[in-house]
Amino acid sequence: MTTITKLTMAPQIPPNYAKLLYQYLINHFFFFISPIFISLSIQSFHPILKLYNSIEFNSLNVISSFFIIITVVAFFILSKPRTVYLVDYALYKPPQSWKLSSKTFVEHAKQVLPTEPVNFLTKILERSGLGEETCFPPAMQLIPPNPNMQSAREEAEVIIFSCMDSLFKKTKLKPKDIDILVINCSVFSPTPSLTAMVINKYRMRSNIKSFNLSGMGCSAGLLSIDLAKDLLKCNPNSNAVVLSTEILSTRNFYKGKERAMLLPNAIFRVGGAAVLLSNLRSDRHRAKYRLVHLIRTHKGSDDKSFNCIQQEQDGEGHLGIRLNKDLMVVAGDALKSNITTLGPLVLPISEKILFVLSLVWRKFLKFDSKPYVPDFATAFEHFCIHAGGRAVIDELQKNLRLTAEHVEASRMTLHRFGNTSSSSIWYELSYIECKGRMKKGDRVWQIGIGSGFKCNSAVWKCNRTVKKPLDGAWVDCIESYPVHIPDVVKI
Repeated sequence: MTTITKLTMAPQIPPNYAKLLYQYLINHFFFFISPIFISLSIQSFHPILKLYNSIEFNSLNVISSFFIIITVVAFFILSKPRTVYLVDYALYKPPQSWKLSSKTFVEHAKQVLPTEPVNFLTKILERSGLGEETCFPPAMQLIPPNPNMQSAREEAEVIIFSCMDSLFKKTKLKPKDIDILVINCSVFSPTPSLTAMVINKYRMRSNIKSFNLSGMGCSAGLLSIDLAKDLLKCNPNSNAVVLSTEILSTRNFYKGKERAMLLPNAIFRVGGAAVLLSNLRSDRHRAKYRLVHLIRTHKGSDDKSFNCIQQEQDGEGHLGIRLNKDLMVVAGDALKSNITTLGPLVLPISEKILFVLSLVWRKFLKFDSKPYVPDFATAFEHFCIHAGGRAVIDELQKNLRLTAEHVEASRMTLHRFGNTSSSSIWYELSYIECKGRMKKGDRVWQIGIGSGFKCNSAVWKCNRTVKKPLDGAWVDCIESYPVHIPDVVKI
């Protein structure tokens, strides 16, 4: 029987009215001084008008001037980078038969693992933040689990084809309309590739540009978006599909005793997402979002960062994924490097001034004070933090000083679907849409972190108010969320 202990209630932070007033005045500074500029402009306009009236015009001058203006405008338009639009996306919704409760998971584990690892897995699950609706593929629900190439291929086909079918239905596109295809899956990389599997299934064009990314970890979804973005910059009037998933029916299900390698068994679950990107100007009205920034940070040159997540065999030859105890420290360091680049691009001037003053205060005036953490809530309305686990969300929430509302989508995604690897940020975006919170002009920050060690950020701006979806992964349960997630759920 499942019993619930203490509920976590996020404390409400009272508003800082002085800071709110400061932000308003600084961010609207140019609005307040614009009357002065207008007055000065009017006073200086008379000499210009006098000079204008003194010039004698002829047909050649007029035509030459007009030609120069047209040339400059045309050059500006043609040299401007094409906007990348997110037209729509589709999520994989596993069937009811794939659901695996925590109690059943533990009972299955008892059949294949020694007592000590089972007890450790039980403690992890009780504190993981995962609910009772998460899903495992059929091959991994057998006793004992039967991960093999055939079952992994079958799982990949079910997830990927379901996402593609749903995406084609949503966007009214045909397979031959796709110019670029990018698929990322970290631990399953068959031959022929997953992209070849999709091209064969849908009889796509022979000149399609396809890329299959593997071994890139949970942050690979945004890496794929960045690759597709670069390809769209070079190929006008094109459509790109990015598909992110992780296949669990592989031999990476760990059967040994080492705790650091047992963690992935407890938190990873089935999921997938297919995203349609476009640079067609005709899509600017129907697209949900446009891509504003994509910032990538790679800390692989540091040994501690490189080694914190490793696929390896233990001393007994059991294959698995090792999560090092330094993971949270490494993740925080990678996030810091990433937002150092992102911050100047997105933060309002009021936050930039406070950050510079804090830097001067500490570095030059030698005052012992904590570095100022910018208020990213002034730059974004919505946050999609990779649902890698409760500890990951807690760490990023603390480092960014976000409220419980800001990380609600991440926590609820972890509860309902588990850690779906690189596709988790799309389940979070869908959660926000299903709640009816996505309005025209809203800014979204997606954060992906993963092995390597990598931290990637994507900034999207909402093109139009998004209506609540009538179907999708969240539709049948969205009304029951958000839920209170206990600190511990006894199994």
